[in-house]
Amino acid sequence: MQISIYYQEEDQYLLDKVKELAKRERRSKSATMLAILEEYFEGDKRVGEILKDMKAINSKELREALSKQKTNQKGRKLGEILLARGNLKEDQLIRALEVQQKQNNGREKLLPE
Repeated sequence: MQISIYYQEEDQYLLDKVKELAKRERRSKSATMLAILEEYFEGDKRVGEILKDMKAINSKELREALSKQKTNQKGRKLGEILLARGNLKEDQLIRALEVQQKQNNGREKLLPE
C-alpha cells in the first residue's frame, strides 16, 4: 500500500524529525511513521483491544472470551482462549502481542532508572 502525505511548509520540521529517527533506528521512514502511529493509537491498550482494532476479532468474541476467562479459565491467557475457540489465527495473536510488547518496551525506556 502506498500513501501520500500533503503538508505545509511549516510542518517540514516534523518530517525532518521522522527522518532523523529513522536514521538513528536504522529503519525506513515509512516503518518509523507506522511505529509512531502504532504508539499513538495502541499505546495503552490490552491485547484484546489491539486484536479488535486489527479486526482479528469482533466485540462479541472479545466479550465472550473475557467472560470465559473470568468464570472458567482463571489464569488462562485471553489469546489462548481465543485460539482454542477458533476466533483467531496464531499469526494474528503474534502480531498483537508484538504491538503490545513494543509499547511496553517503549514505556520502560521512558521510566527513570
